[in-house]
Amino acid sequence: MPRPKRQKANGVEPQSASSSHAWADLPSQLESVLPKANQAAETDGQLLAFTTSNAIDAPATFGIKAAGSHNTLLVTVTNGKAQIRSGSTDDALFTLSALPEQWQEFFRETPVAPYQSYWGMFGMNIKQEGIEVQGDQNAFAHWTHVWRRILELLHDALVGPTPADEEPELEEDHIVGRYVYVTSPVWGKCKIFYEQSGEGDQDIVFLHTAGSDSRQYHGVLNNEKMRQKCRMIAFDLPAHGRSFPYEGYWPGMHTNTEDAYVGCIAAMVKKLGLNKPIVCGASMAGQVCLAVAARAEEVGAGGTIPLQGSDYLNMERQWYDRSPYVNQSLFNPEWIYGMMSPTAPLKNRQLVWHMYSAQAYGIFHGDLDFYFGGWDGRDRMAGIDTKKCPVYMLTGEYDWSNTPAMSQATCDKIPGGMHQAMKGLGHFPATENPKIFVGYVLEAIEHIQKTRA
Repeated sequence: MPRPKRQKANGVEPQSASSSHAWADLPSQLESVLPKANQAAETDGQLLAFTTSNAIDAPATFGIKAAGSHNTLLVTVTNGKAQIRSGSTDDALFTLSALPEQWQEFFRETPVAPYQSYWGMFGMNIKQEGIEVQGDQNAFAHWTHVWRRILELLHDALVGPTPADEEPELEEDHIVGRYVYVTSPVWGKCKIFYEQSGEGDQDIVFLHTAGSDSRQYHGVLNNEKMRQKCRMIAFDLPAHGRSFPYEGYWPGMHTNTEDAYVGCIAAMVKKLGLNKPIVCGASMAGQVCLAVAARAEEVGAGGTIPLQGSDYLNMERQWYDRSPYVNQSLFNPEWIYGMMSPTAPLKNRQLVWHMYSAQAYGIFHGDLDFYFGGWDGRDRMAGIDTKKCPVYMLTGEYDWSNTPAMSQATCDKIPGGMHQAMKGLGHFPATENPKIFVGYVLEAIEHIQKTRA
């Protein structure tokens, strides 16, 4: 993979070479904890689930090393086991390489963005020199679930687990779900599943991310403050989650466009009789929130809260999410897993993983047709009337796909637009840590209501 230009990540300059020289030889730096990491690997439930399969009929070995060093940590995967040792890259199918100072940041107890994962270090919109995957690229994608877990075990063996928040257990659920038939532009007629909660006087529609569904918002829909403030609606896009495929759909042929997306939202707003709803969503849904603001009269929207959104993304796409050589139910959730905050409750991060492993073939990739360049609002932000449809953008600090700086740059183009970076949250803020997210979203709702008044 190519080496991108180096820059600061999240405003943090990696440690100087003099302070990180020990990390120039990764096997030596981690030698003392290899027995502990190997012992953990033998009993770790997640790693065992990832490696126990009779389909693994031959050993596979990959490497982890510091850039410029010949000494490598080698991980050999067999049926039901992964063993870590020192060795040479000559014995590896592929090798994860990073600068010594980058590994030093990754191995802190609580890494700052984007060092929470190797995917984050490799980056999309936070690009850093020195990150390189050497060797067989298909094998790198094929084993992404295993190398991710090995890196976590090595991290925890050295400095302990990153302290994470706890998610309270609920005894009662307040969400009611049902189906409606909706006919929208482009996609046509579809049986759509939606969920509803809350008794407040403010209608708000929550939109899920690419290749996922509205279960992402259960923590928000069950939040007492949100239920008192809002009447909340969350629906699965056609062919997503619990919604049925749309007219003309064939497996693997899904694509998403602005007209299809905005038209579907408008059709749902009309079908459910919503009154000037606020529209809120993350990632591709954050971008469509900007499109909704630009087309507010057509949709009937009374405000938008774009999460992890910007007016344009133009990046080279990877095709592992639609590859005949890579299991997308393993690759897709792994690719997005590293976009989250390492301090979010573990079960919420695992929920995101689960949802991204559950979608039909090609849905995620087709949604990214919209996210990666299909949406271009660069010349339309200045025309948004924020008196009729206020815009309050929110962006998680741990997101390396759509960074706070990118969202701020978009917000600066919108007259009267607002933006705030969210501490301790990543690309899926509503799912990662609903308790923290609700505080931010209530502030945004308050701003929108005051502006409209």
